[in-house]
Amino acid sequence: MLMDLSDVALFCSIVTTGSLSAAGRLSGHSPMAVSRRLAALETKLGVRLLHRTTRAVALTADGETFLPFARTMLEAREAAAAAFVERHEGLSGVLRVTAPNRIGRALVVPLAARLMAENPLLQVDLTFSDSIVDIVASGIDVALRVATLQTSDLVAVRLADNPRILCAAPSYLAAHGSPQRLADIDDHACLTLHAMDAWPFSRDGRPFAKRVDGRLAANSVDAVREACLAGAGLALLTYWDVAQDLADGTLVALSLSNAEPELLAIWAVLPTRHHLPARVRHFLDALKAALSRAPSIPSARA
Repeated sequence: MLMDLSDVALFCSIVTTGSLSAAGRLSGHSPMAVSRRLAALETKLGVRLLHRTTRAVALTADGETFLPFARTMLEAREAAAAAFVERHEGLSGVLRVTAPNRIGRALVVPLAARLMAENPLLQVDLTFSDSIVDIVASGIDVALRVATLQTSDLVAVRLADNPRILCAAPSYLAAHGSPQRLADIDDHACLTLHAMDAWPFSRDGRPFAKRVDGRLAANSVDAVREACLAGAGLALLTYWDVAQDLADGTLVALSLSNAEPELLAIWAVLPTRHHLPARVRHFLDALKAALSRAPSIPSARA
């Protein structure tokens, strides 16, 4: 049974707009022509897809069953067309990415600049925030996440390790010494995020949380990092938050004899794994390559 994909697209448009006349206006067809094409599709399938009234339409049970298949067919058609365009002309369209502030600036911006230079038809839209962005509602293609992932219908791809690092500035350590055991943290000034008044550690592979009383609390990773660089206290940040600072020696990674900071990862979160545009696949491959070349995590000071 062969279906006309333009009729399938018209069916999806009717569902989205809520009426035959609105779908007709979008496609340049009269309501009568839309009705005829819908009827032709229903005849092909041998089922009724929509209940029609003079003012509205509603999906039948068969229509609800057919709708996800219809959308998948249209996505596949668009992906196939894009693949041939991109083969000859390079990546195209708009790549929408969200990421935490620090990793966004350190990793995503240079990568986006290179991809745009290599692909003149590619546009990039970046949203950097330390808060979780609703990628479905925002139309995001890829979200980079470093926090522990919550269960959802989204697709998560693990890209690299991103362990938490207990760190401090050399000036702070010279004045106050280094904590040796977990309990020693109570004797130090701690710099915390508003959403994290307990620091996650593990011991013998078992996770637990250590409550800390911060002398300074902030709502952004950047603020905590700047305070740590200024010698205000200890901070527990992820590796990619402080990678350059550790490499420069402006911050020092610390180790405790009886506990280790929580091991996190960098994840790429996608709204779907089906029919990913070439620009998204290429971006993910470039991310993995960039992360594989990242400097190794320096040894912590005991």
